[in-house]
Amino acid sequence: MHETMIAESIFTQISEEAIKQDAKPVSAKISCGKLNALNEDVLGFAFTAISKDTICEGMKILVEHKPLQAVCKDCDIKYDVDFLNIKCPNCQSENMELLPDSPLILEEIEFEKE
Repeated sequence: MHETMIAESIFTQISEEAIKQDAKPVSAKISCGKLNALNEDVLGFAFTAISKDTICEGMKILVEHKPLQAVCKDCDIKYDVDFLNIKCPNCQSENMELLPDSPLILEEIEFEKE
C-alpha cells in the first residue's frame, strides 16, 4: 500500500511537470535511504497501473538507494555505514552517530526530445 501512495505522488508531480514542459516524460529517477522499505517492483507495478492511458504511460522509474551515513565522534568525519564493519574508515573508532536516513526525493525527470 505504501508503494501505491508513493506511485500516486510521483505520478502527480511528473504529470504536472510534463504539462509545464509541454513534453512527454520517458523516465524518472527517485532516491531514498537504504532503510526505506520501498519495494521497487511493487512501485513499478503501481506506477504502470496508475499511468495507463496517460502522458506518463510507458515511463521507466529508476530507484537509487542512498547509503546510510554516520559521523565519527572521535575524528568528526562523515562516512557511509557498512553494517558488517561500523568502524570509522579514518580512525577505526566505533564511537559514531547515525545520521537520519535519506528521504524519498524525485531527483530528475527525463523528457522525450523532439
